[in-house]
Amino acid sequence: MKKMIMAVAVILPVFIAGCSSVPLASDIDNKNAKLFPVPKEGEAGLYIYRDSFVGQALRKDVYLNGGCVGETSNEVFFYLTIPTEENEIILGTESEFSPNNITMSLESGKNHFVRQYIKMGVFVGGAGLEQVSEEEGKRVISKPKLKLAAQGICDI
Repeated sequence: MKKMIMAVAVILPVFIAGCSSVPLASDIDNKNAKLFPVPKEGEAGLYIYRDSFVGQALRKDVYLNGGCVGETSNEVFFYLTIPTEENEIILGTESEFSPNNITMSLESGKNHFVRQYIKMGVFVGGAGLEQVSEEEGKRVISKPKLKLAAQGICDI
């Protein structure tokens, strides 16, 4: 009986805490972003999303060219339009010991999609980024459970 009480005492807080959340954008902005508007000439659209089962309680920052995009939790995404004067960007995410970055080429008038995923760490889960196809990105972001996150809030 003592072992059962100890197990419940350890496991219960995990269930009560649930998933971590971040500030969300308005429902109208969420709906408009899910229409996948074609960016105007000279700009590219960038969707960054997180949909992993692993590490749901973790929040991780995302950076674009060193500036804060925002903080993610599971089942959120960001949508940004970026001038394509410089055709390459550096997208980064915080990880356990150091940031993980990817360099991407942008095409004017096109949407680009990046998935943030959580990976095992020594002390806490880390994060990584991978570019995905437009088809895959639209499929995931179109799910009703994914919500547009508020931008510009990082845990710097």
